[in-house]
Amino acid sequence: MIEVMAMSANAKSCPCFGLFLEGKCSLKMKKNQVGMRKHKNSRKIRKTIVNELGGQYEEVFNDVKLELRNCFTAKAVRTVLYQLYEMNPPQYIWLHNFIAENDPADGKRFLRILAKEYQDLAERVMITRLHLYGKWIKQCDHGEIYKEISDENLELMRERLLETIVWPAADEKTTD
Repeated sequence: MIEVMAMSANAKSCPCFGLFLEGKCSLKMKKNQVGMRKHKNSRKIRKTIVNELGGQYEEVFNDVKLELRNCFTAKAVRTVLYQLYEMNPPQYIWLHNFIAENDPADGKRFLRILAKEYQDLAERVMITRLHLYGKWIKQCDHGEIYKEISDENLELMRERLLETIVWPAADEKTTD
């Protein structure tokens, strides 16, 4: 019973669990069943392949959304930093030192800490982040991005193909 419960706990962590319907029993139990069936030969193990690999292909892309928010936070921090460099050197120095201690790549954590220490700068970064996102959405061409990804994939596959091809030596003579 403990082995079955341990197996069901691992089911959530392994994306391929559930590939075979008989995967509910432990490995030790399976070995015993296989050994017994070799002797009896009356029943054969029949494995059924199922197509439900829950969670293997993410449909919600929450990780991508988080990365986008973090990218816009980092870009907003750089934008505000450049503005402060020109307009308010003391705040620039303070924010520069703050960035050295806190990574803007973790956007939510960075803004939470910044808001505790310097509320006005945190609000400025948040407003800038939202403005930059709005600007990006207007300029974003999803078809172009799709084409760029496709072209990059093709280029990488060509490079790999050229790396794996064995070219004949230049000094060898070919016979025709």
